[in-house]
Amino acid sequence: MSFLYVHGGLTPAQWVTLLPILILSLTIVVVTSAIAIKRHHWWNATISVVGLNLALLPLFVHFWVPELWTLPLPQTVTPLLGIDNYACFYMAMILVTALATATLSHAYMEGYTGNREEVYLLLLLSTLGGLVIVCSRHFASFFIGLELLSVPLYGMAGYLVKERRSLEAGTKYLVLSAVASAFILFGMALIYAQTGTLAFADIGARAGDLAGSSRSVMILGSAMLLVGIGFKLSLAPFHLWTPDVYEGAPAPVTSYLATASKTAVFALLVRYFVEARAYEMPTLVNVLSILAILSIVIGNVLALRQDNLKRLLAYSSIAHFGYLLVALIASGPLAVEAVGVYLLTYVVTTLAAFGVVTLMSSPYRDHDAEDLFDYRGLFWRRPYLTAILTVALLSLAGVPLTAGFIGKFYVMTVGADKHLWVLLAAVVLGSAVGLYYYLRAMIQLYLRQRWVQKYSAPLNWAQGTGGGMLILLMLAMLLLGIFPTPFINLVQAAGLH
Repeated sequence: MSFLYVHGGLTPAQWVTLLPILILSLTIVVVTSAIAIKRHHWWNATISVVGLNLALLPLFVHFWVPELWTLPLPQTVTPLLGIDNYACFYMAMILVTALATATLSHAYMEGYTGNREEVYLLLLLSTLGGLVIVCSRHFASFFIGLELLSVPLYGMAGYLVKERRSLEAGTKYLVLSAVASAFILFGMALIYAQTGTLAFADIGARAGDLAGSSRSVMILGSAMLLVGIGFKLSLAPFHLWTPDVYEGAPAPVTSYLATASKTAVFALLVRYFVEARAYEMPTLVNVLSILAILSIVIGNVLALRQDNLKRLLAYSSIAHFGYLLVALIASGPLAVEAVGVYLLTYVVTTLAAFGVVTLMSSPYRDHDAEDLFDYRGLFWRRPYLTAILTVALLSLAGVPLTAGFIGKFYVMTVGADKHLWVLLAAVVLGSAVGLYYYLRAMIQLYLRQRWVQKYSAPLNWAQGTGGGMLILLMLAMLLLGIFPTPFINLVQAAGLH
């Protein structure tokens, strides 16, 4: 150990704080070896779930049993990574999302006749990229994490190789994501050319001294960076890929793409916005305001026309990240807390909604249960599953006593605190429009249907791991809406300082 200290290696405290990343990396090696030795769907899914739980364990101890966690935070692990409460919170959120996706994937892939094991390997690799992103304090680690997050998603989106729409989704996401990555790299290069550094905090310190053409180039670099990130978050007008990829990708993959990947990128955006003091650039703040309004308007208006549940949720996610931009623009400690609460409620709710779609679907059918007509009369066949989807849709609409209401309340609070009245008007009008199309989807669940539908969940859906995960998600949605204090305290402890 003395060798590590002398040669500038990692200290024991740094090794411990890196445990989630290290355990997940080891799980990836074990799953790869297991696939190479013998293909077995249940074993590979189980190894993945156990590895994700073990990676989550140190974070659980840190937040819920703090007396056992004696290491000081933050810990800087090389200039590239920083482990603090903020990173730990979002690492936990991403791991829980990956855990939910793995259990739902097991239920979904049971009927698939091709190779099923690689989907878990791709999921773990993408999750590792998400963990790296939320710990990043440097453009180099951010880009490495972003590519590690995105590249496995190309394979996951096109995993059902015999289905044309799945291959189309994977190809579209691959091509457009590569373009977005090029924008991000070019933006980083322009920022580095003017500041001479890739570290977020140093960029903020040096950007304030720029003037004239140097400041213009800095703004251009930030704009190009924002274009790439806007694609990853499917903000309007960079959203065109979203409905097609959501529709074509397998249902559990869509749930992961809609939650974990976007959570990681938005958490990074918040850190960069705060540490690089991007809120001091009025031009950038104005552009973000325009993107927020466009996302809210376009997302909600286009969702009105959808008869496909996956596409409806895709357009609604565009609107939800428009709401999140309002909290980001407000800036300040309360805004960081609002983003954390909103992302938490959004992730739980979206996972529940896509979880129902997953249990209703299977890859041996022509396509997933995605049309609203497929859910007509579901209440009369699977009442408890209908209750979960109903609560999820109400939560997405922001109805009181659900998780979504707490998130919307926080966004309205920080917006009013900073007098962002135009943005708040967009949030209110967008929420009103959203209520209409969510209720329209809900009504389909309770209509009488005289003939047997092609799509329906198994009778024993609640006895499997995917069904158990759905029940936990519904309880979380209700608990967040009725008694949110423990979760708010958790988000407050994970603030940026």
